[in-house]
Amino acid sequence: MKKTLRVGSGAAWWGDRIEPAALNAERGALDYLCFETMAEATVSAAQVRARRDPNFPGYDTYLDDRMRAVLPACMRNGTRIVSNQGWINPVGAAKRIVELLREMGHHGVKVAAVGGSLITERVLELADTILENGQPVRSLAPTLISAEAYMGAEPIVAALREGAQIVVTGRVADPSIFMAPMMFEFGWDPMDHRRVGAGNAIGHLLECGAQVTGGYFSDPGFKEVPEPWNFAFPIAEVEADGDVVITKVAGSGGAVMLQTVKEQMLYEVHDPANYLTPDVVVDFTQARLEQLGPDRVRVTGLTGKPRTPTLKVSIGCTEGFIGEDMFFYAGPGALRRAQLAKKVLEERFKIVKLQAEDVRIDFLGLNAIHGDATPADAPEPYEIAVRVAARTKTREEAVKVGREVDGMAVSGIAHTGKRVPHQERWREVIGVWSALVPREAVPADVSYFES
Repeated sequence: MKKTLRVGSGAAWWGDRIEPAALNAERGALDYLCFETMAEATVSAAQVRARRDPNFPGYDTYLDDRMRAVLPACMRNGTRIVSNQGWINPVGAAKRIVELLREMGHHGVKVAAVGGSLITERVLELADTILENGQPVRSLAPTLISAEAYMGAEPIVAALREGAQIVVTGRVADPSIFMAPMMFEFGWDPMDHRRVGAGNAIGHLLECGAQVTGGYFSDPGFKEVPEPWNFAFPIAEVEADGDVVITKVAGSGGAVMLQTVKEQMLYEVHDPANYLTPDVVVDFTQARLEQLGPDRVRVTGLTGKPRTPTLKVSIGCTEGFIGEDMFFYAGPGALRRAQLAKKVLEERFKIVKLQAEDVRIDFLGLNAIHGDATPADAPEPYEIAVRVAARTKTREEAVKVGREVDGMAVSGIAHTGKRVPHQERWREVIGVWSALVPREAVPADVSYFES
C-alpha cells in the first residue's frame, strides 16, 4: 500500500482548458489523473443533440483533444486515468480511447467503461417526488428527455481492481471520481465513513480544477495571485488516513493558499456538516488548514457520516425556447438611444404578436446584471449593448426576436450598431429537476476493452 497517493485534476467542466491537464500529466508525478466534465445539464444537452444528430457519439466532444494531450505522458509515467467523459455513452468513449491508444502504439492497455446511471426509461416508476417543487415526478412525463442517477466510487474501484488503467464513466458524482483511487489504493472499506468522508472532501477540493489554485479568486487590489493566465490544476498528496496536502506543479501560475482552499471547500456546499454524496455524507466542520510553504496547504480533520439509502437523480426536460440577439450604441447619448430602441422593440413585438412567457431587454453596461437593483443615479455609460431575449413555447416564436432585432439595423434608431449573425439566434431550453431513487435500484455495469 502506498504511503502517499498523488491525485491530480485534469478538468473541472466540459469546456475546461486542456493545457493544465497536459502539465499535470507531464510534470505532476501523478499516480492518477482525474477528469470531471459533466455539469447538471450536460446529459440532457447530450440527449437533445443525439436526437437531432445520429452521428453524435454521446461522449465528451473534447475526448480526443484531452486524451491526445495526456495519454503519452500518462503511459510513460504509469499514471492511471479516471474520467466521467463517457456522458451518455461510456462504452463508446472507452472504445474511442482504445483506438487512440492503438494509434499511439500503446498495446495491452485495459480500459473500463462504467455504466448503469442512465435510468430514463425507469425514473417515473422509481422516483416519487420532485425535490424542487414537491410535485409528482410523473408530471414530467410529457417533457422528459433524460434521467441519470449520481453513482458513487465503488464501480470505479471494481474496475481498478480488475487492472483497468483507464476508467471512463457516465454520471458519477464529481468527488467520487477523485476518491475512487484513494479507496482502491488504501483499501478503504466503503462503509468507513470517516476515511471515505475525508476522501470525498478531498475530491470536492479537486473537482473544480483551478478554483483551488487561484482561479475565480483574483480580484485586483484585494486578492492577488501571480500569473492568472497560467493557472495549474491542483494535485492532492493523500495519506492513508485521509489527511492531505493540496499543491500544484512548481513554476505554474496561480497560488495554493489558505484562502483559495477555504473558498473551494465551501463552494456549492449548503451545509458544511452534511454535504451529500453517493458514497458518504461529508462533514467539513472539523477541518483544520495549515500553510506548510509556498503552494502547499495541509488539510486534516476531514470526516463523514453514513451514506443515505437513496441516490440523487438529475432529470432533464424540455421547457420551450429562448430567442436572443444584441445590438449596440456608443458615444454621447448612447443611453437615450438605447431607451428609445427598447420602446421600439416592445411595440414591434406587439405588432408581430410575439407569444412569450417572458421578455427581457437589458442594457449591458448599465443594468443587465443587477436589474431593478441598479442605482437610479448610476453613471451613464459611454457604450451600451442592448440584449434582447424572450422565452417562448415554440421555436417559431423564438425566431421572431432575431427578426425584429435585424430590423433595428436599417429601420431603428440613429447610430445603431448591429452584428452579422453567424449562428441561430434561438436555442432550446432544457430544465433540470431532481429526485431520489433507492440505491439498490441503480446497479452499475462495467465493460472492459484492451488496446
